[in-house]
Amino acid sequence: MTVDVKIGITDSPRELVVQTEQTSDDVHAAVEAALSGKEALLRLTDEKGARFLVPVTKIAYVEVGTSERPRVGFGAKNS
Repeated sequence: MTVDVKIGITDSPRELVVQTEQTSDDVHAAVEAALSGKEALLRLTDEKGARFLVPVTKIAYVEVGTSERPRVGFGAKNS
């Protein structure tokens, strides 16, 4: 399962969206460490291995949620 992380950047009209294999708890811990002043950068790695570094002073908000991969095939349930 992947975790979707949306980061609002100050002075930017767009948000940064990262899909990561990290757990929701790991992402929350990284965000808390960065915002508490323990880190100058928020570091995330997406599911393809790309690394993102966001300066803490530029973070407006962080939204962490899970995203389910679409199920296909005979075992998929229809909603």
